Amino acid sequence: MRSGTTATASGDGELELRPGGMVVQKRTEHSSGVPRVIRVRVKYGSVHHEISINSQSTFGELKKILSGATGVHHQDMKIIYKDKERDSKMFLDLSGVKDRSKLILKEDPISQEKRLLELRKIAAKEKSTKAISDISFQVERLAGQLSAFDSVIGKGGKVEEKNLENLMEMLMNQLAKLDAISGDGDVKLKKKMQEERLQKCIVALDLLNIKNSTQPQPKYKERDLLTFDEEASRKPTISSSSPPVIITTRWETFDSNSASTTTDTVQTVKPVHPKFKWELFN
Repeated sequence: MRSGTTATASGDGELELRPGGMVVQKRTEHSSGVPRVIRVRVKYGSVHHEISINSQSTFGELKKILSGATGVHHQDMKIIYKDKERDSKMFLDLSGVKDRSKLILKEDPISQEKRLLELRKIAAKEKSTKAISDISFQVERLAGQLSAFDSVIGKGGKVEEKNLENLMEMLMNQLAKLDAISGDGDVKLKKKMQEERLQKCIVALDLLNIKNSTQPQPKYKERDLLTFDEEASRKPTISSSSPPVIITTRWETFDSNSASTTTDTVQTVKPVHPKFKWELFN
């Protein structure tokens, strides 16, 4: 069952919409309902191609078959039958094409130029979409830095002015890259969203810079800047007024038996008199 009809084609009958969404020539009750395979001869330049195709196929389907045989894109073709160019939506049998019919294939430079322009638009759109995606990733990273600085300043800390200046420079660079991107439709919408986000980050960073400049200098900043030698020189030393150090020694004790044995040994030792008689001189 056909899904409906559309406007009438000039001199070729009405068009209908197939279930797949393709608009083709509408068949009438008088048209043949028996499909069959026919062989047509298509001339392209000085070469002839014989193509087997269903008689109820469209010229657009024939073009796709010829694209593989000739290397010409099917959108760049135009088929001439009985000295008349046939639309891609028209059926072969309803246009009078029969077995062994002769057709002429030509390249359409206008269609080729339109297709190439469309391809350039698609490539430009993809390039712009990728560029915006890269910028979005960088903005997300820079927004994280901005949030970290805001947290430090909000707790009473102070951020170096150079860090804030570098963040502002990176945000402005991303904004300049975004301005260089052109596009319509979805690309334009995505670009506008990133522009608004960058503007909010820049305004927030300006306010944060003002708040940071009014923050008091933290007391621990000077100590944090000390070198290792300076830190070591500030360590406390032992003064003469400090209390003396008492060193205790734990003496080992022995039992009474060992002590008595030692005493007996000492008592048995007697002095030894010299055996030689020394002569004395006045």
